[in-house]
Amino acid sequence: MDEIKTTAFANNKERLPDPMRYERTRLHYRRAGNSGLKLPEISLGLWQNFGSLNNFENMRDMIFPAFDAGITMFDLANNYGPRYGSAEENFGKILRDNLSSYRDEMLIATKAGYDMWEGPYGNGGSLKYLTASLDQSLKRMGLDYVDVFYHHRPDDETPIEETCFALWRAVASGKALYAGVSNYNAEQTARAVSVMKELKCPLIVNQVRYNLFDRTVEKNGLKAYAEENGIGLTAFSPLAQGLLTDKYKNGVPEESRMKRAFTLREHDLTPSLLNKTEALRGLASSRGQTLAEFALSWLLKDNCVSSVIIGASSSKQILENVSLNSAFTPEELEAIEKICNA
Repeated sequence: MDEIKTTAFANNKERLPDPMRYERTRLHYRRAGNSGLKLPEISLGLWQNFGSLNNFENMRDMIFPAFDAGITMFDLANNYGPRYGSAEENFGKILRDNLSSYRDEMLIATKAGYDMWEGPYGNGGSLKYLTASLDQSLKRMGLDYVDVFYHHRPDDETPIEETCFALWRAVASGKALYAGVSNYNAEQTARAVSVMKELKCPLIVNQVRYNLFDRTVEKNGLKAYAEENGIGLTAFSPLAQGLLTDKYKNGVPEESRMKRAFTLREHDLTPSLLNKTEALRGLASSRGQTLAEFALSWLLKDNCVSSVIIGASSSKQILENVSLNSAFTPEELEAIEKICNA
């Protein structure tokens, strides 16, 4: 950890990356499904703390150490903020000012699907919306292309053939290199994969919520489908928005997400949940890991999980999450299931 903390990014005013970053990194790189694209085990998500209401210097101070630590993938969406689009704008400024020379070492992903602008063409899965949104995202970030373009959520009002055509068109035009979906269940993913095969444009990845407390992808068949069909899963909310860390061990800090975010409330912190986190923390300690390292490592035990996407409010949080050990004994896995199902 100390080696990464003393990198050139942290101490050089010119913000040059650490020339030994790939030798120092503790991360491995995994194929996204059956594709040739390798993703870092840990990616940095810009959903929180990169919007117009956040401190720009703090954003820079997270991006630089992340890159030095081997995190090469940065995950965005058109409406990340607040204000919508501001996360892409801020990331684009950092990229232009300090990282433009390293664009070919970076994977930049964005999405479209949820509300973005007023009127009937500002959300969904239509060719009109997805095409316009990607063009806007590229302009905000100052890019010619993104590495992965995701449809952010299923849209029952739009034929899957049209949505897939929009993804194919993004790739065929060179504005995206790879196509993905997000929040699709097994049946929706299978339909999209089938259409994309006809278009000869493989769907390589599905970004989904997955963590020790949220096993939806196991229950709805998506994980099994991904394993059988060579689709990579990128897991967002791998730490259950901080519940699988030490943040809430002694109550709710004033600066925490639970105090300010609509996605997490204090009533979520039930006695049952606290008991589970404490038991999991004990297992983590026996492995020489923090609870966060333990939770991230558990997700990476399966090859179909190509990357886990962490959010952060400081570089310290990022650097604490890059020391992983995804090897678990059968006894450990059994103990985990017993705790989580209690």
